[in-house]
Amino acid sequence: MIKRVIIVLAQWCPHCVPLSLNNAKRMSDDLIVPLRVLDIDVPKQLEEADMLVEKYGDWSEDYIIPQVFVEYADRRVSHVFSGFSEGVSATEACWESFFSSDYYKNLVREQLG
Repeated sequence: MIKRVIIVLAQWCPHCVPLSLNNAKRMSDDLIVPLRVLDIDVPKQLEEADMLVEKYGDWSEDYIIPQVFVEYADRRVSHVFSGFSEGVSATEACWESFFSSDYYKNLVREQLG
């Protein structure tokens, strides 16, 4: 059972706000779980975001944002999405593909029972 959706972002990033933030909200609504937003420009949130991305995500010293994770009730974490350094349209297309994927449909089906 999924406990929450987590998004790592920055308010100034056009791939993050509003595009990925809105899509992460859609995920949390679809899965009926809360959304946790970690803003890399807020020092305490940056610490948590760095640990999350390093352990479960697409890590590099200067990692790409946004990154989205699902946290399960048993504390497992799965990385489900990363933005792209190319144009915002590439990130938007990836979101569209993600929502239409069998992976996402199964995630929702399993969550809603």
